[in-house]
Amino acid sequence: MDIASLRNAHFEHWRLAAAIRTLTLDAVAAANSGHSGMPMGMADVATVLFDKHLKFDPKAPFWPDRDRFILSAGHGSMLLYSLLYLTGYPDMTLEQIRDFRRWGSRTPGHPEVHHTAGVETTTGPLGQGLANSVGFAIAEEALRARFGAKVMDHHTYVIAGDGCLMEGVSQEAIALAGKQQLSRLIVLFDDNGITIDGKVSIADATDQGARFAASGWHVQAIDGHDPAAIDAALTAAKADPRPSMIACRTHIALGSSAQDTSKGHGALTDAKLIADTREVYGWENGPFDIPADIKARWEQMGQRGAQARAEWEERLAALPSARQAEFKRVAEGLPPRRLAGAIRDVKKAAAAESKAVATRKSSEIVLEAVNAVMPETLGGSADLTGSNNTKTKDLGIFEPGNRKGRYIHYGIREHGMAAAMNGIALHGGLFPYGGTFLCFADYARPSVRLSALMGARVVYVFTHDSIGLGEDGPTHQPVEHLAMLRATPNLRVFRPADTVETAEAWELALTEPGPSVLALSRQNLAPVRREHTNRNLSAQGAYVLADATGKRQVVLMATGSEVEIAMAAREQLEAQGIGTRVVSMPSMELFAAQDEKVRRRVLPPGTVRVAIEAGVRQPWDRWLLGNGGREAKSAFVGMDSFGASAPAEVLYEQFGITAANVARVAQSLL
Repeated sequence: MDIASLRNAHFEHWRLAAAIRTLTLDAVAAANSGHSGMPMGMADVATVLFDKHLKFDPKAPFWPDRDRFILSAGHGSMLLYSLLYLTGYPDMTLEQIRDFRRWGSRTPGHPEVHHTAGVETTTGPLGQGLANSVGFAIAEEALRARFGAKVMDHHTYVIAGDGCLMEGVSQEAIALAGKQQLSRLIVLFDDNGITIDGKVSIADATDQGARFAASGWHVQAIDGHDPAAIDAALTAAKADPRPSMIACRTHIALGSSAQDTSKGHGALTDAKLIADTREVYGWENGPFDIPADIKARWEQMGQRGAQARAEWEERLAALPSARQAEFKRVAEGLPPRRLAGAIRDVKKAAAAESKAVATRKSSEIVLEAVNAVMPETLGGSADLTGSNNTKTKDLGIFEPGNRKGRYIHYGIREHGMAAAMNGIALHGGLFPYGGTFLCFADYARPSVRLSALMGARVVYVFTHDSIGLGEDGPTHQPVEHLAMLRATPNLRVFRPADTVETAEAWELALTEPGPSVLALSRQNLAPVRREHTNRNLSAQGAYVLADATGKRQVVLMATGSEVEIAMAAREQLEAQGIGTRVVSMPSMELFAAQDEKVRRRVLPPGTVRVAIEAGVRQPWDRWLLGNGGREAKSAFVGMDSFGASAPAEVLYEQFGITAANVARVAQSLL
């Protein structure tokens, strides 16, 4: 690599890019930790992007019509942090750069949304940022169709590396983007040929350009260190009606002795290596010292966006007042005023009708009401629409010919669907929900975890939630999945018992921050809430559904399809003079958040406690043994193995999840 010629041919550009490279070297050395090579290799691409193409304003980092820049190769976070500092984001000071990877800094080891202004999504698990970007691009298309190009008209740019493209979620993402013809999505592939273990060729022989082209993308290949070529490729990408991938051939750890080696992927901290590299760059300033003219030139890039934002604000102000108000409402994520009434009407009708239905059908009933009053919902399913009941009438299909459609056929791509929904939610202005079977939460798990980590407002509609799905057998019957999801911090898991509880779960999912899971039954469930109340009882997480008629001796706890079993067991116990309370627990997370006094009122000490759920015991011990519970006076009726293939009623009988067995277990503990 003839760096002297490159520097001389594009001197101003070289100095701008060198500022990124030297800040990266300095920050990683100070932290003695990090990834130097990718920021050093992609500095030229990032410089051209920010200088000539990206629409952004550091003084308004959450401006709705900004271009989105996503660093999918999140290990190279110093590339992004350097850009934020250099262009003048107020929160990204030089002190923050010095504190890279230190406690309390805004410069953690991988970019984290809501932690650092200018970071659009949390990246680090490779492929996630690329997959999120599909959701960002979907959101831009949908909002442009609804509000017009004067209000919504921007691009999503992504830097992705070899690792992002090797992860399986990338194929789900690029196939979905190609099918949807997301022309505002541009991926800049850091084609450096190096991974941690060595050359990419030791593990992969994929022609990435051909792969993207086969999925319907516009593909270019350029020298990633030639600013003129980078500029021309970005211009061509924006003009093409397809999503674009630009393969940028780069040198990892450019200019250092670790260039083009696996060592260059990691932390370059050797003092001599850093000194030698600075000399190669022609960089005479000391650590963390950016020449004033270079800093000023970078800040000019940031200042350029102020005019574009001001013009956008004028266009927004020119809209009719009602349309302005609606745009601001959805941009701020506020629920519509009519939502509470719509939920109340569903609850009233369900209590009055008292009809046995599967909670997946209950969810559809709720969504019919919600989607009619909440135009920002964007539904979908991973090829299980008829099973998940996620599509309601008049939504229309979101596709290239109908960007006003509000339902996405994600295909058999659970992971890609979940990642795209994260992107839709983080973009703002829309509320995504998507369905699959609860068992296939395994396929979506990495993106579900990131939903929780990022606090993304996403609803996962996971149906076929137990052995109650029947004949499909143990491959499809989730037994450990509720425990896995409940173990995830910041994730609300709802397992409603009937239509009323399902309506309450949806209301909480739509109005509270963060992601939610609705675990819904395939089989019909008897209604357990037969009297209407405006109060959302599920908001407490657990509540007394039916109390003992005499002295309280037993408390039965259950969720979902097992609540009706608990109610039947109560009848048997009460008939024998054993006072029995039934507690419905639609959300353990919400119940755990209650004051201890509230929890003790629902689960008083000194009684026998039996938990009933067609899943594993693990998450129940807190409620069986805590708040005055005792091992000798508690039991669990549920699963301790995988399921089997048989009709649902046979499975419940064979695995002992019956009212008679619950009553017998409770009696044995008295």
